[in-house]
Amino acid sequence: MRLCRQYSMTCHADFFRTREQGKAKGGAYLVLSTLADDELPHHKAAVIVTRKVGNAVTRNRLRRRIQTIIASHLHRIQDKRYIVTVIRWRAPQATFQQLEADWLKQATRLGIIQP
Repeated sequence: MRLCRQYSMTCHADFFRTREQGKAKGGAYLVLSTLADDELPHHKAAVIVTRKVGNAVTRNRLRRRIQTIIASHLHRIQDKRYIVTVIRWRAPQATFQQLEADWLKQATRLGIIQP
């Protein structure tokens, strides 16, 4: 399951504003930032993977995994908001279940989804 194009964040200003003005929580494998915006028609999500994480194959695999996690839990997200997920360097060693558990834990801590 992929994240639809309409749910993807494409404007650099949105990334920057979410990281600067929003709330963020860090886990073992990722950092999740969020910013509520009632003017959005729906949620906007982004995944950032730097070169420190690994080569292109590893980065793309992690990006697809996180997009799948977001897409599968999109219906549980409350309010209309920007969501930015930054992958940490430890993430390539994690399984899909560990990544999902870490993402859900940070989303619950930020109040994006209810436990």
